[in-house]
Amino acid sequence: MDLNVKTKIIEVSGNKIVEFISDNILIENVQDVLDLLVNQECRGANMFIIHENNLPAAFFDLKTGMAGEILQKFTTYNIRAAIIGDFSKFSSKSLKALIIESNKHGQILFVESIDEAIKKFIRA
Repeated sequence: MDLNVKTKIIEVSGNKIVEFISDNILIENVQDVLDLLVNQECRGANMFIIHENNLPAAFFDLKTGMAGEILQKFTTYNIRAAIIGDFSKFSSKSLKALIIESNKHGQILFVESIDEAIKKFIRA
C-alpha cells in the first residue's frame, strides 16, 4: 500500500467522510482495505471516498474476485464507500451490472464526482 496516502476529512450534516488522496494504487488486496479503515484519521468515520486510480485494474475485472472481496469488507464493517471515476470506459456487462446494483443499494457507490458521492451519502 502507498505510504504517502493523504486523507481529507469532509464533515457534512454531522457525518465524517474520509477521502483518500494519492496518485498511486492504495488498495491491492483485502489487507490494504483493513489498513485504511484502521488509519487513525479514519476513526469515527463511516463513509469513505476512494478514487478509481487508487484501485488496480484487477479490481474492475470481476473474474479475479478482487472487487467482491474488497467490497465485502466495507459491507462487513458497515462502512459506506464511494468510488469516484469514469466507469463508462469499461465494457464488461457484469461490471456494469455490479455498478447499477451497488448504486441501488447505496452501501457502495460508483459515482463520477465527490459532490455526487456526498449528496448520495447524505440523502440515504
